[in-house]
Amino acid sequence: MFIGYARVSKSDNSQVFDLQTDALIESGVDKENIYTDKMSGSKNERPGLDSCLKALRAEDVLVVWKLDRLGRNLKHLIETVDNLTSRGIGFKVLNGQGVNIDTSNPAGKMIFSIFGALAEFERELIRERTVAGLKAARARGRVGGRKFQLTKAQVRLAQVAMQNRDSSVAELCKELGITRPTLYRYVSPIGELRDYGNRVLKLSA
Repeated sequence: MFIGYARVSKSDNSQVFDLQTDALIESGVDKENIYTDKMSGSKNERPGLDSCLKALRAEDVLVVWKLDRLGRNLKHLIETVDNLTSRGIGFKVLNGQGVNIDTSNPAGKMIFSIFGALAEFERELIRERTVAGLKAARARGRVGGRKFQLTKAQVRLAQVAMQNRDSSVAELCKELGITRPTLYRYVSPIGELRDYGNRVLKLSA
């Protein structure tokens, strides 16, 4: 059985389903077997798609007008179709860049496997760029994560002020433009340098 899914991005009736549903019906999908959503594809919760996926059974074929009607992104698309394949359900695209995808036949499966390889390649590139960026930052004395909020001079000021028991922590924080927890990342309540404070002084040396 062919099951169709259609989606438009807006819910204010400025977009309609006619183009998609006409194409789905022409491809062999019965009108009562078409599920729809009126919302952005980036939304995690799509009631129509959820109902559609639940309705599919082994040997059924999910038909969509274009690839972007189904997946939030490439990763979500690959995961969704992989799940369908594991359940013995086919997937067919009628138009656009994925028009040759039909996982109910060997050629379509091969094309979709290429999408999967590209998604994996993209993830690996992102991972490599992240690792390289962190390595380069460490080489320059920076560590990934939170940016330092105090300069070398401010750390020294905080250190001296906290060593003076008459100093007001509230006034010091106000002068430095930071919160009390932030201050204590750099110096202790008795003015000893902490990890952030030591790292700032080393960076500025």
